[in-house]
Amino acid sequence: MKPLKEKISITIDNDILAKLKEKAEYDDRSLSQYINLVLKQHLNSIERKK
Repeated sequence: MKPLKEKISITIDNDILAKLKEKAEYDDRSLSQYINLVLKQHLNSIERKK
């Protein structure tokens, strides 16, 4: 079963958004998929440091 997803609205600095779009395209992912991946990696990194 796929994880449940929820739509949200956020504000991101233009320079960060441009970099995220670039990285997502390079990784052949949608922007949403790429942001989810980056956030998961960041949260896992925080958990490992505890």
